[in-house]
Amino acid sequence: MASILEELADAARARVAADKERIPLDEMRALAMSAPEPPSFYDALALPDMGFICECKKASPSKGLIAPDFYPVAIALDYEAAGAAAISVLTEPTRFLGRDDYLREVAEAVDVPVLRKDFVVDEYMIYQAKALGASAVLLICALLDADTLTAYLGTCAEIGLDALVEAHDDAEVAQAVASGARIIGVNNRNLADFTIDFENSIRLRGKVPPSVLFVTESGIQTADDIALLAKHDVNAVLIGETLMRAPDKRAMLDELRGGAR
Repeated sequence: MASILEELADAARARVAADKERIPLDEMRALAMSAPEPPSFYDALALPDMGFICECKKASPSKGLIAPDFYPVAIALDYEAAGAAAISVLTEPTRFLGRDDYLREVAEAVDVPVLRKDFVVDEYMIYQAKALGASAVLLICALLDADTLTAYLGTCAEIGLDALVEAHDDAEVAQAVASGARIIGVNNRNLADFTIDFENSIRLRGKVPPSVLFVTESGIQTADDIALLAKHDVNAVLIGETLMRAPDKRAMLDELRGGAR
């Protein structure tokens, strides 16, 4: 049986094939090259205080529908007003119910950097992200061999995008470091079965050089979680479901930020 990750990757390949029929690769690359320079995702996370990457997410494979009433621009503006360093926007449509339009609308509405959260399986998706207004893309080690990851990072550098390179275990962290990644995110969620191990990023923190920004992803629920991560020199956290389920997102983000103070 195919894993959820393999299913999502196959769906992404099908999407890219359809998108290339509408806008060929050369045309998409030209759109990316001519798009305005976005705010720096790297700089937003490189500040002394822990950075919060706050996610606009309607649904997920593990939790199903999270936000039936989903207004990503309003959510993103709330995050920005509450002090988010960056916004993450899901564009994956099959299991996360995302849309490319969500990314474009949010990028146009906020001044902070926006991360395209998707399952990048083709350089076309990197050009597409820049054309949509993103400042950064997610590159998942579990989907990309070493040569492809390095090539995709080169594409990002060429068009002025940052990349959050996601790893889950020792081998993937080593791959991310060897690729020259400037920002490495360790996911506490196992992408094969979507179970959570909150200690995963803490175990792997020491495998990432101090010169590389370190991001913890998934499973963060409380200010105590944030305080623990701050003790282990985590530069930023990516938080989705905890914020999306909060009736008052500004209050929840302020509560979480209290753990880093």
